[in-house]
Amino acid sequence: MLFSEIYSCYYYTVSEIIKASIKGTLDSKTINKIIKDHAFAESNVDISHALKSKRWPLIKDDNSSVIRNIPNTPLSLLEKRWLKSLLNDPRVKLFDISEEGLEDITPLYDEDVFVRFDIYTDGDPYTDPQYIENFRTILAAIKQKRMLKITYIDNNQKIHSCNCTVDNLEYSFKNDKFRVIAANDSNTIIINLTTITSCSLSDEEYTLNDTKAVRNEKEIEAVLEDKNNALNRAMICFSYLEKETIKIDDTHYIFKLKYFEEDEAEILIQILSFGTSLKLTKGQDFIDKIKNRVAKQTTLKSSF
Repeated sequence: MLFSEIYSCYYYTVSEIIKASIKGTLDSKTINKIIKDHAFAESNVDISHALKSKRWPLIKDDNSSVIRNIPNTPLSLLEKRWLKSLLNDPRVKLFDISEEGLEDITPLYDEDVFVRFDIYTDGDPYTDPQYIENFRTILAAIKQKRMLKITYIDNNQKIHSCNCTVDNLEYSFKNDKFRVIAANDSNTIIINLTTITSCSLSDEEYTLNDTKAVRNEKEIEAVLEDKNNALNRAMICFSYLEKETIKIDDTHYIFKLKYFEEDEAEILIQILSFGTSLKLTKGQDFIDKIKNRVAKQTTLKSSF
């Protein structure tokens, strides 16, 4: 494994605590803030206790460090090659991330080594100059908290122009598309980035009273049986959604999933793909839609 998200997070967090200790600015409040900023929500107890109990003998009772020099972990060549490969992804390039320090590094892999399936082939034109310009303008509006002047074409091929506050940008792996979540006159609008013909930053800035995009969030609950690698597939399939997994026994889990109403059709198809491995227990409206979908498919099949 090239990187470990969990352990890299802990190492980085503790290194920041050590840095503060060496600089003489460490106290309990600073430790808690560093953990909150860089680690997981439940890490506060684990890391603090490990340091105070001397299970991790790195910080003395007077908050000074047993380490003399500030921790420094330079990237290995393998890590640099991996990062260079990421930066070559056309979707990552949209964010205009600097490649400083990686100019002479050979990528670990090229995009053509991947064979993608279960994904639409009409994804966004990530290398189109106008698309890139629109994307970065929208990103600037989010970062700078600026109003956005936007012109786009709806599903009925009608042209709309408005000033809006941008809530966020969302990416759909299955559709390979970005979309904009925004608010205009108390109305939430969701626009595929490819339908935007022009956009520019307004001189207006956000205020606390500005409207925000309001989306109807729903939740379903299911019992997941981990057969045919179902648990791992569910984690990957729904990685972009808020979820909770509770272990019942060695092969069964309670699986809670939150999603937005406009994504329901796509979520329904994904749930059906798990077959008998996923049994819905809560979310009656969603369950009824599953039953109707299965009934229609059964009727269609019997007609042949």
